[in-house]
Amino acid sequence: MPFTGFLWFVLTLLPLVILQRLLHREIQAVFLILTRHPQLTVGLFSILFLPGVFLHELSHFVMAKLLSVPTGSFSLVPKSLPNGRLLMGYVETAQTDIVRDSLIGAAPLITGSLFIAYAGMYRLGIGTLLDVFANGQFELFWMGLTLLPQVDDFLVWFYLAFAVSSTMLPSESDRHSWLPLGLWVGVLFALGIFAGAGTWMMENLAPSLNSFLGSVATLFGLSAVLHIVFLLPTMLLRRVVSSVAKVDAV
Repeated sequence: MPFTGFLWFVLTLLPLVILQRLLHREIQAVFLILTRHPQLTVGLFSILFLPGVFLHELSHFVMAKLLSVPTGSFSLVPKSLPNGRLLMGYVETAQTDIVRDSLIGAAPLITGSLFIAYAGMYRLGIGTLLDVFANGQFELFWMGLTLLPQVDDFLVWFYLAFAVSSTMLPSESDRHSWLPLGLWVGVLFALGIFAGAGTWMMENLAPSLNSFLGSVATLFGLSAVLHIVFLLPTMLLRRVVSSVAKVDAV
């Protein structure tokens, strides 16, 4: 099928978004129950994800510089927004054309995916485990999972991969140029089809795009697994501290 990559991209992206929001909510709830102090909760939460936030904002900054877009202040200090969301950091960039705006907005996703690929495939050896699983060698796969903690600097790379994967998704402000750019790309594809280039695009462009989206879907799937690993014990921890403190965080 020529669009399996796109299908897997959607099927892995949606769970990742949901899992990220659930995990962030549970972590904040645990901190709030333990500290009973909203500002301290925000501070602890930001420290936990600081490596990912730093890479996220640095990616915006570097991409803007590469595209010759003026930049302003750079901050990693968290800030609560009026809508209840938490702004972990920001980089001020000048507004420019939709192509450069879209690339600047997508920069954290690009660098985050590259980092997860490096950490997961090369530092933790998860690529080999995925190949074993795909070949149906499930016993060998589970054995490999149990041996993962013995990898050199496992805790460091596992934590960094988690922190980056949990902060690499573009924010609402990062995506503000994606819709108009997507419409323009859609119009160009439509014009190409009407001009008789549909068969050429399916034979030459579709396979590469499908392969690219499939690779991104693999990274999203790996990120979703990392979130599940942290989500289950965090939910249990919230129940325990809530029961002990006889209070819950909404």
